[in-house]
Amino acid sequence: MLEQPSFGLRLRQLRTDRGLSQSALAGDGMSTGYLSRLESGARQPTDRAVTYLADRLGISPAEFAEPATASLAQSLTLAASLDVDATGELLAEAVKVTNEHDPLLRWQALWRIAEWRRRHLDYAEELVHLRELVELSEQIRMPELNVRALAQLARCLRSLGDIPAALEAATAAHRQAVQAGLSTHARASALLALVSAESEAGRMHDARAHADELTALVAGRTDTLWAEAIWTGAAVLFAQGDIERAGAMLDEALERFDGRENLDLWLRLRTAAAALHLGTSPPDLDRALACVQAVEPALPFAGTPALEQAVMSLRAQIAFQRGDLEQARQLLDRLDAAELRMSHRGQARLEILRHQLLIADGRDKEGLAGLKALAQQAQEEANIDLAAEIWRLTAESLAQSHERTQVDP
Repeated sequence: MLEQPSFGLRLRQLRTDRGLSQSALAGDGMSTGYLSRLESGARQPTDRAVTYLADRLGISPAEFAEPATASLAQSLTLAASLDVDATGELLAEAVKVTNEHDPLLRWQALWRIAEWRRRHLDYAEELVHLRELVELSEQIRMPELNVRALAQLARCLRSLGDIPAALEAATAAHRQAVQAGLSTHARASALLALVSAESEAGRMHDARAHADELTALVAGRTDTLWAEAIWTGAAVLFAQGDIERAGAMLDEALERFDGRENLDLWLRLRTAAAALHLGTSPPDLDRALACVQAVEPALPFAGTPALEQAVMSLRAQIAFQRGDLEQARQLLDRLDAAELRMSHRGQARLEILRHQLLIADGRDKEGLAGLKALAQQAQEEANIDLAAEIWRLTAESLAQSHERTQVDP
């Protein structure tokens, strides 16, 4: 049976080898839109379509089953006209079936595959590709490529909850970027990863110093790099309790960054802002809700399952804070039924909410024990920032439980 994306890759190769455009191959018996979806792997081929295309190409249908032998260079060229998902599928298949040993071409392909995995929060697969990227970078001996690979490796490891390894990779990326006098983009990428890892590890003094270095580095810009830097700096200030300044920085990023440049980042900025507003004491529910409501209309256009789950999780937390426990439970049930595409921290927040709901239901002992276990686990993983957040919530839940006991007859 012919399966995608192998069929699409083979079909595209056969067409381009003959110098045919999509419209020329489609002819009168097939729309070019349908042919395009077949080539991108978005549609599974029917027997009728296979027979028609084989006749147009002058081959037997069985020849579509032969492995594609397009080079990585050809695949990278073809990928330039595809969306992120089609590109990831095309290149992942090409990396498997090609026998080329050009490390620079393989690096480019793996970098784009890793981006595709990251978009869907498939961190375990992304980690595999990033480790190979670091090895290839050392072979190629291009410091900028090595810094980019190490910085993204650090981000991936942090998302998986391996904070010590993330800190090690980010520190190496920053050190190499400075020593080699690399571009602003390379240095900023390394600093973004380093500040986040230091914050998670509870090294707030270092995180603040590097965040200041980062914001100074991108001063005067309004692009994607600037928005990420402002977002990261604001997160550090929030963690240090400088809520007013952090809020001002975050509002600036939300207002000045144009979503047309990078809709995915535009949406993630707002989900991150909602999470930060929920993390204040007391939570700023109105601002958190406003950020979520700004994201929701755009989800059908650029949302992924991962982003949709992040928004659903935020909705559940807002519902809990507003006392709508039934809605919070319903949203958690929907998330439980899905294949979670969330970071380690995102999944930890769901577990925190589950235990808070237990306490709200009067199951204090069970809920508090669960929160304490989560905090201890975060400490063991050297995720000091997350541990501190959980201990704070545990103390608040314990106080609420005590108040309820005092009131109840």
